[in-house]
Amino acid sequence: MPESFRGRVEDLRSGRIEPVPARPAATVAVLRDHQRHGLQAFLLRRVRSMAFAPGMYVFPGGAVDPRDGEADLAWSGPSPAVWGEALNADETLARELVCAAVRETFEETLVLLAGPTARTVVADTRGEGWEADRRALLDRSRSFGGFLDRRGLVLRSDLLRPWAHWITPKIETKRYDTRFFVAAMPEGQRARDVSTEADRVAWVRPAEAVERALDGAWPMLPPTLATLADLAEFETVADVLAASREIVAHEPTAEIIDGEAYLVLPESAARHYR
Repeated sequence: MPESFRGRVEDLRSGRIEPVPARPAATVAVLRDHQRHGLQAFLLRRVRSMAFAPGMYVFPGGAVDPRDGEADLAWSGPSPAVWGEALNADETLARELVCAAVRETFEETLVLLAGPTARTVVADTRGEGWEADRRALLDRSRSFGGFLDRRGLVLRSDLLRPWAHWITPKIETKRYDTRFFVAAMPEGQRARDVSTEADRVAWVRPAEAVERALDGAWPMLPPTLATLADLAEFETVADVLAASREIVAHEPTAEIIDGEAYLVLPESAARHYR
């Protein structure tokens, strides 16, 4: 880590400063089966002016909005209580995380995991009306529940699968407690570059993304790299969605080793750097 981090590591270890609380967040690896390239994931490159992870390739996602937990939001699929068991979270937080996952994916890509009924999904999100809804969610003039209600839509929690849990290291001044989800790209919809937080998007094979990250061409945070490396072991979206996952929280630590500050990764991530 940069030399500037050494003092903060020492201050944290001594108790002179307290770590910044980690905000609950959700991110979604949207996947598709390409006829020629096979399994692909959708990635965005964050603009370099962002305070958190500038220039990094990431999945769509972001922090929980307090209104994501609205109890009257139209919901189908596993209940918040069932999601809480899968995510190691209480029922309220589980509801917020699932809603944040769907909302943030729509805000950043216009991919919407919701439908007119519990068994259908929106076929197309193109048009000025959908863009106006996206902007209203972004400026928080409308809640996600309000958006679904106005459109007569039901959140499809059954289209998501829990995948991983990562917590930003205590050394960072901006921290997130993030649950990672996976989901299939809904038929008829199209992921687009609509986020002002990104300057590039790409559909890419997970193994190719990992290779570019390790070569230094595509900067990534360890959780993104670890998730892509895991996804590279699967052939199809169906295989990914059928996979059994044990969700364990991973939190890298900052340590002073031989007088220098290092970020020490969990074994699950460190193996991808060898």
